[in-house]
Amino acid sequence: MKYNPLGNTNLQISAIGLGTMTYGEQNNQQQAHDQLSLATEYGVNFIDTAELYPAPASEKTATLSEQYIGNWLKHQDREKFVIATKVVGPAPKKWIGYIRNGPKLEPAQIEIALNDSLRRLQTDYIDLYQIHWPSRNTNYFGKLGYEYGKDKHNHPIEETLETLARLVDAGKIKHIGVSNETPWGLHQYLQCAETLKLPVVASIQNPYCLLNRTFEIGLAEFSHRSNISLLAYSPLAGGSLSGKYLNNKQPENARLTLHKNYFYRYTTERAITAIEKYVEIANQYNINPASMALAFVNRQPFVASSIIGATTLDQLKENCQSIDITLNDEIAAAIQKVHDANPNPCP
Repeated sequence: MKYNPLGNTNLQISAIGLGTMTYGEQNNQQQAHDQLSLATEYGVNFIDTAELYPAPASEKTATLSEQYIGNWLKHQDREKFVIATKVVGPAPKKWIGYIRNGPKLEPAQIEIALNDSLRRLQTDYIDLYQIHWPSRNTNYFGKLGYEYGKDKHNHPIEETLETLARLVDAGKIKHIGVSNETPWGLHQYLQCAETLKLPVVASIQNPYCLLNRTFEIGLAEFSHRSNISLLAYSPLAGGSLSGKYLNNKQPENARLTLHKNYFYRYTTERAITAIEKYVEIANQYNINPASMALAFVNRQPFVASSIIGATTLDQLKENCQSIDITLNDEIAAAIQKVHDANPNPCP
């Protein structure tokens, strides 16, 4: 395994991180524990979860991912792992109103959420606590362009950062991060931290893969100049970059088979066209398509960890082994040619 620094912290995290949003939905607790143990054997030390998980969100399964991890973590050497979780932002009650009777990024709610996560994870501290999505009206979760409109729930970033700072001072959080954030939002966090002498965000967890390179447009420079690591989620675009869904295939228990409407962005005509091209490149150079897709993400200087999610142990093993694959300039040029012809089909 290879390790990278997490932003401006003293933490070194595995270049392959284990995402857990299938735990409680596609994977039961024993399967989750088997995955965690196997990932550890490959040197994975970064484990990412959220109070919302598993996904798709459901009141019946909510928080199971954290619970499964906690039941495994209590038997491990806690100091060997970097545990990351998230507090949800505001959302319509019809979606996740069962969370705190309608989640908001109010100081009291953030503290309740953190304490609940600590209890479920059976740990005294979280290494990286992240804001799952912004409080304000902005473009994330598939929205490519900013849409003007009034904010329904706009808790100031300054207030959020001050709340997180108090929890850092209390020893419950080591470092803070953001997720599904925009250049403007990240700038606000950095500006507030500098002006008010508050903790600086260590990372940003946004989607990044061959089908969605929008991070490069406005956020990669922040990563470079402000030392904010990208934790790349959906590096395989819901598994679609493996090519297993091409020709209308629907593998049993696969994510897009079970939740096609939830991951619809990866099944559009533009997406399929791009996937076919990337799979052709992988086949041409005798590389597993999923491994090539992960190797592309791993080679980016702004990426600290690719957060992979697997349903089976074979998938997990294959994903971890992708760390040993290096893409030469010829392959990189072929990938860039496809991107130039069909950029960001799945924002």
